[in-house]
Amino acid sequence: MKNLLIVYHTQTDNTGRLARAVLKGATNELVTEIETRFLKARDAQPADLLWADGLLLGTPENFGYMSGGMKDFLDRTFYAVEGKILSLPYAVFISAGNDGTGALRAIRRISNGYPFKEVQDPLIAQGEITQAHLERCEELGLTLAAGLEAGIF
Repeated sequence: MKNLLIVYHTQTDNTGRLARAVLKGATNELVTEIETRFLKARDAQPADLLWADGLLLGTPENFGYMSGGMKDFLDRTFYAVEGKILSLPYAVFISAGNDGTGALRAIRRISNGYPFKEVQDPLIAQGEITQAHLERCEELGLTLAAGLEAGIF
């Protein structure tokens, strides 16, 4: 079994809707050898990162940056896992009122320090959440889970 951790922060539930779609994909019946943890950023702990073989991070774009909740998660876990994670495969999904690039840039910068290894293109849902965004998130979750299961990541 491989372990997939999904950590997200949401206030308006836009990112929550994306996160639930990611979870739906990650727990698709085609994927049978993956255990998934689905946690809000405030509830995720260093032990969850150490447990994980793969990671999906979801955040809204706030003032051109990741949310404070996601930044808090990354701040709280960094030193506790420093040197204990060799290269954790990860991907990002962002609910953005603007273009989402500031949030993505900040996550990428911090992720290099852990180190996390970005294995899929980020998904940035600009504006209102659409069915197409949800379908792309479901695909993101399925792809990361299937890649972990197959030993690709």
